[in-house]
Amino acid sequence: MKKTNKWLQKCRAAGKSAFHAVSACILGSALFLLDGKTAYASGISQSRLAKGTENLIGDATTWLMILAPVVAGLLIIYFCIRRSAADEMDQKKWNNRIVVAVVSCIGAVIGSATLNIIISYYQ
Repeated sequence: MKKTNKWLQKCRAAGKSAFHAVSACILGSALFLLDGKTAYASGISQSRLAKGTENLIGDATTWLMILAPVVAGLLIIYFCIRRSAADEMDQKKWNNRIVVAVVSCIGAVIGSATLNIIISYYQ
């Protein structure tokens, strides 16, 4: 259990670091591209940053729609195996984890599909 908590803490820290790094890169790129020559609306919409961001979001949401059910399915299989080896008290916890995995999968797929729909309006 302690190893799992340490692993989760490391994953959260790595995720935060990656988020901050990507945010800094996007902000830096935006500031670089928004000089006096390209600061008008058509220049921004036709810039490499805007097109690249649209493509990035489109690809990420497509991969999320593929990976979310696969990962959720693997987690559910793992949780079912662990539930079968648990006593009555722990079976309730594993049942809750299975429900959370299913709901999270549905939420990820719906969120990804919504982002795809929103991005499709900009193309």
